[in-house]
Amino acid sequence: MSDVAADVHALIQDLLPVLVPGARFDDVAAEVVLPVGRAEPRAVTTTIVGRCARAPRHEWPGLVEEWLRDVGDRAALAIGEIELLGNVNRLLRLRIVPRTSEATREGFVVTEFGPFFDAMVVIEHPEYGGPLTRERAARLHLSRLGTRAIDNTQKYELIGLNVTERPLTMTESVRLVTKPGSRYVSVALTGLAEYLPRRCPYGALVGVPDHNKVLLYPVTSAAVYGVLPVFADVVAEMHDGSADRCSREIFWWADGHLLPVRERGVPPAELGGIVGRLPEETVRPAGLWRRAAAALRAAVRRTP
Repeated sequence: MSDVAADVHALIQDLLPVLVPGARFDDVAAEVVLPVGRAEPRAVTTTIVGRCARAPRHEWPGLVEEWLRDVGDRAALAIGEIELLGNVNRLLRLRIVPRTSEATREGFVVTEFGPFFDAMVVIEHPEYGGPLTRERAARLHLSRLGTRAIDNTQKYELIGLNVTERPLTMTESVRLVTKPGSRYVSVALTGLAEYLPRRCPYGALVGVPDHNKVLLYPVTSAAVYGVLPVFADVVAEMHDGSADRCSREIFWWADGHLLPVRERGVPPAELGGIVGRLPEETVRPAGLWRRAAAALRAAVRRTP
């Protein structure tokens, strides 16, 4: 392979001045450096060396020429995007979204966040932003995507979250975590304990109806059995009325994990030990729950 690399690099050096004027070859790093505008994108030769190694020698000049033209086109496109976007690294954000499809995973920068959600890297820009594709990330030579996206989201998006208590039933309240105009409040799922009022030995109910709101109900007693169906109704209604939907499901957060509540009013079976230790509390008639839930829904509608 070393002989192949040396011969391919020699071809690159011969063709570079003709095909990509102004570019240069860094022999030490085995990279083509393409000065375009104020930037210098680089293209490593690993791909073309491997391609030539699998082809007859007489095809190498054509393969190298095709690769260099593609590298030049991609560099020009990348610089055009950088001119429009500015410092792309500062625009990276993280969105917590319901589990995506395999096709989405293959095409976009997405990673698992537990069994029910994914963490998706996006570019925050009003005109040229959106979910980051793997092809775009490679074209823009972006690195440390996860770290940068998390840091930027915490620095620019999770500062100033509003945490307020809203009535849920006649005796119980729910915590509403939101921020006017934000599309990233769902990232609060990565640190739910920060938004709960106290240590929660029995966990908390969690709803993420859209990307601007997280609902939290700290579980303290058997009153949760009456709260569950009301909580589910509120989350479903908020989800269905949202323009930026996240999840219609509700979850029980315990020991740092989210468990789905599959049946209305029934805690997840995995929480048998925790549920068995819940202190008793008188549960009010269901009609009272629903009247109070209407008050919560009206209050939430007024939330920006």
